Amino acid sequence: MRGQLQQEILDMLARGSSIEEVGNHICAYAEHQAAGVLCSIVTVDRDGILHPFAGSSISKTYSDALDGIRIGPDVGSCGTAAYLRRPIGVSDIFSDPLWEPYQSLADTLSREHGVKACWSSPILQSDGRVLGAFGFYYRENRGPTNEERMIVADCVDLCSLVLEREEIKAENERLAYFDSLTGLGNRANFIKTLEAAIEQANTPLAVLLIDMDHLGRINDAFGHATGDRLINAAAHTIARISRPHLTFRVDADEFAVLVGENAAFELHAIAKQILQAVEQLSIHEGAHALRASVSCGAAVSDPLDLRDVPTMLQHANLALHHAKQTARGSFVPYSESLAGMVAQRFRILQTVTSALAEDRVEPFYQPIVRLDTREVVGLEALCRIRTPEGEVLSAGLFSEALQDPSLGYLLTSRMLEQVAHDTKSWLDQAVPLQYVSVNVSMADFDRGNLRERIKEVFLRQHVPLDRIVLEVTETVYMDERDRKVATAIESLRADGLLVALDDFGTGYASLTHLLNFPVDIIKIDKSFVDRMSGRAAEVIVKGLLDIATGLGARIVAEGVETAEQALHLEHLGCSFAQGYLFGRPADRHTTTKLLRQQLQPAVSGAKEG
Repeated sequence: MRGQLQQEILDMLARGSSIEEVGNHICAYAEHQAAGVLCSIVTVDRDGILHPFAGSSISKTYSDALDGIRIGPDVGSCGTAAYLRRPIGVSDIFSDPLWEPYQSLADTLSREHGVKACWSSPILQSDGRVLGAFGFYYRENRGPTNEERMIVADCVDLCSLVLEREEIKAENERLAYFDSLTGLGNRANFIKTLEAAIEQANTPLAVLLIDMDHLGRINDAFGHATGDRLINAAAHTIARISRPHLTFRVDADEFAVLVGENAAFELHAIAKQILQAVEQLSIHEGAHALRASVSCGAAVSDPLDLRDVPTMLQHANLALHHAKQTARGSFVPYSESLAGMVAQRFRILQTVTSALAEDRVEPFYQPIVRLDTREVVGLEALCRIRTPEGEVLSAGLFSEALQDPSLGYLLTSRMLEQVAHDTKSWLDQAVPLQYVSVNVSMADFDRGNLRERIKEVFLRQHVPLDRIVLEVTETVYMDERDRKVATAIESLRADGLLVALDDFGTGYASLTHLLNFPVDIIKIDKSFVDRMSGRAAEVIVKGLLDIATGLGARIVAEGVETAEQALHLEHLGCSFAQGYLFGRPADRHTTTKLLRQQLQPAVSGAKEG
């Protein structure tokens, strides 16, 4: 008979019958084989909680009352059998101590079924973990017969097979649809839930995308375990505000929230709550208190086409990307104007990508001069792109590409190669030249191999490293959150390169940072030069000159465009300047002609202050 039952169960599973239908079939079989007996199956979850599973002969009132009880050594027949992992027989449910706390359940069984006794057997997984309990209920005060023991043994084995199979299926579904770190739904779950919600929606829905800021830096500095703790903290905070079943972890550091009715109104309120709540998060790693911040982007489904999921997600992603690029730590909703800005940015990136592929990226050089002699002491290499029509595009027209991690890195690599080639050519021709400066961005430091790149490129061309100046903007160099910039600069200076701090005065707390991160050249931003006729700007410039002298650094004034500005700077004691007054950026051939027109002091003058 067992073989027949097993085949019936396998056939039901193959036909797609539910697990509950299979359980009820097993109970019906047992009741048919053991006349007069009522049968039920309960399951036990991983927290040790009982849940009714099968047994249509047992009243719903009793089953509902059983749901949620924790197993233990004195929890009726089923709860005790599951806890002790051995069969438990109770011949009188009204007098046995195991049932004493559950007399209301006994009364229900007696009133609705005339039950007086219960015998329960544990259902165990192959690894020994308890999955549930199989119960026989009797209308007489008795225990099981030998024949009933055989029936139950067969049924328990099949229950174990079915429940273990279901648990594996549930675990596979959990792995397929839930994030193992946070317990939230994953990307597949998000798409499935969103599509189902939109299919049933009569009003617009919204998607809020949330990306954690600077998580990579925390992983690099403290390890991924610490980063995971921060992710978990942020996940639970977001889920608490937006409800867990509508919150998903869709990428390593990105979450999605589905916002239902009144989406346009609720969206801003939810985003504001999330931003504020995450900002208050803090986890401790040793002596460090690590704080989190997120950027948010969102889109609302089109009222005329609620079911256009791909477009809705594209808009939400564009909004999030814009928030991260321009306003980290804030919320940006999608709009048509935003779409235009994104399209423009895409065209810029495509222009740069094409220029790199077609070798249309080249350096233009602007002279840096001594104010007293007007002699060229150095050149700044500035990135330029030639269009297929021959037009030259300045960096200001493709500055967004310089912020892109991949394109910024490739542009610097192309510039380094060409500057090394040009510098080698000038040295071989004995053209008067002291140094060439090259700009680098955060994208170059993020890769972690800037020192190796620079040494490999210039030494391959036999260009001494002391002929090269590395220009770093203040916003990159002064980022206290990441020591890798300062560490890379310190190692490059040790190799002989000079380091210039570009656009000085446009950031924050610059003087304090100069104490911690020394540089060789400080370039005063054009904004100070433009306002030098005012007393305040003049005092600041004079103060910077005195500070630079004390630190052993050189000052170069940028953006000098008039003879009056040059004379004023020289009067204040500034020795070096750069700007249109002395020459606009020019290509290699024009620059070579300029250098040949003058004789230059010895290379040692490059480090004069």
